[in-house]
Amino acid sequence: MKKNPKIIISGGGTGGHIFPAIAIAQALKRINQDIKILFVGAKGKIEEKRVPEAGFKIKLLDIRGFERKISFENFKNLFRLFKSILKSKKILKEFKPDAVVGVGGYASGPLVYVATKKGILALIQEQNSYPGITNKILSKRVNTICVDYDGLERFFPKEKIIHTGNPCRHRIVSPEANKDEVLSFFDLKPNKKLILCLGGSGGAKNINDSIIKNIEKIKEQDFYFIWQTGKNYFEESKLELKKSAATNIKIFAFISRMDLAYKAASVVISRAGAGTISELKLLEKASILVPSPNVAEDHQTKNAISLVNKNAAIIVKDKEAKEKLIDEAIKLINNPEKINELAINIGKEKIEDSDIKIAKEVLKLIK
Repeated sequence: MKKNPKIIISGGGTGGHIFPAIAIAQALKRINQDIKILFVGAKGKIEEKRVPEAGFKIKLLDIRGFERKISFENFKNLFRLFKSILKSKKILKEFKPDAVVGVGGYASGPLVYVATKKGILALIQEQNSYPGITNKILSKRVNTICVDYDGLERFFPKEKIIHTGNPCRHRIVSPEANKDEVLSFFDLKPNKKLILCLGGSGGAKNINDSIIKNIEKIKEQDFYFIWQTGKNYFEESKLELKKSAATNIKIFAFISRMDLAYKAASVVISRAGAGTISELKLLEKASILVPSPNVAEDHQTKNAISLVNKNAAIIVKDKEAKEKLIDEAIKLINNPEKINELAINIGKEKIEDSDIKIAKEVLKLIK
């Protein structure tokens, strides 16, 4: 293998794609600090900010996802796709990578496709139990496919599949914070149970609406409720909380220290994105999952059901959240036996050191 191999990591669009990508890059650097890494992402998406913050260079493609209907926007997206293919060719010619890694998302498709046409070694990482169209197409062209869930030979060539698990942010799944730091950060009193409610960086309308509708009910309970509203719903939710004068609800637009939030939580309410589920597995957290209905192939529901079938999580449908979610959460937080059962079962599903395993597979390709 070359002393200073060059690797492109492409994809993004959401935190669920880009945080695992950064984890892989950091693992590669831990193995060999002389590796040169370049990210390729989508213009205007989360990776444009998060990748440079993590200390890596990034090139951006002007690309969007296709709408699932005939529209003028899709004609514009075809033009964007053509331009992205041309720019991908230019990036590959200039950087000359020894291997490329696709993590899903808009930018993954054109870059990995062009790379494989040029004979460059390629690996893709599929985070979900039901793969998206891009990875289904790329699976026929790449050398290695790293997955988390069982049964993906239905979609991918079996001989290419390696079970590595999903990489997670190192700081979150290896929390070093002590109890005092957790209590101080969230202004909590000791020895109280806590529900952590997440809806993603943008927020989840029906999850937030369910809390607003039941805010008086939560106020009456003897537990803490940490509520991440997402930036789109923060002001409205903050106003409703102020009206209620509830002192056991702590509200945030975004939680900067998720390691502390997870450490505090007895129960987690969350969407069912692959990245979050991997964190819940590694941290062995009892959870109530509310899959987003607004994702391709309804993959969040499939992710959640794969855990529910193993008695490792509880599911509440998004459309039923306003009526059922808070009642389910109160019932669970007051049932320590059920919390323990869910925690043990979800812990059985974890795969540790996924970032290092994927990094080694990339380097194995180059060898």
